Amino acid sequence: MNIFSLIPWADWLALVCFFALWTGYALFARVWGRKKGSLIQATNRYRGYWMAQATSRDPRMLDGLITQTLSHTPSFFSSTSILVIGGLFALLGTTEKATELMSEIPFAQTTTLIVFEFKILVLVAIFVYAFFRFSWCLRLYTFVALVIGAMPSPEEFDSGKFDRKQYINRAAAMVGAAAETFNDGLRAYYFSFAALAWFISPLSMVLATLIVVAILYSREFRSEVLHILKDEG
Repeated sequence: MNIFSLIPWADWLALVCFFALWTGYALFARVWGRKKGSLIQATNRYRGYWMAQATSRDPRMLDGLITQTLSHTPSFFSSTSILVIGGLFALLGTTEKATELMSEIPFAQTTTLIVFEFKILVLVAIFVYAFFRFSWCLRLYTFVALVIGAMPSPEEFDSGKFDRKQYINRAAAMVGAAAETFNDGLRAYYFSFAALAWFISPLSMVLATLIVVAILYSREFRSEVLHILKDEG
């Protein structure tokens, strides 16, 4: 049977809007952030300051401790993603009871078992994507530790044997890449809440996605934290 004929057109339209808004906002945040400044760009500047300090420190135990601390959060989210995926697959075995429960919720649209299971699989795909981003973020932090551990001593930088600026830029770019990857995974968690509204109705999903985009925009481009971290100079 053709899945396109089994899923109502309103659900397909809502799904297209969902992923279009997600990918569209991700591209917008990346491009607009480089032009006007965003929270990730502001913190990347401080990552550059950190690596500049790291080249002047010896030993670099503090930098190793900071790297280890930063890797704890993506590790937590990576493990949580696996648990959520397992819970969603377990839900697939009780779809009949789940649909009965959803039908009792006010304003919830009644759907068939196939549509309900399809929505669960979309949620699984979202958390699988989040898991891969968080796990890659963990891998990047191991590379950060490697780059910091391979840094020459401050005396070798001062003597001109090694290019200090080159090492700072390389290390800061690596930490920034880890932060960007973590941000992608965290953004997937935000949009997963919008996808939950799909179980109520397609329109609810679209509205929830717009709300999530507005929240992400306010936090990345209009937050008080960005104002504090912004280097006006």
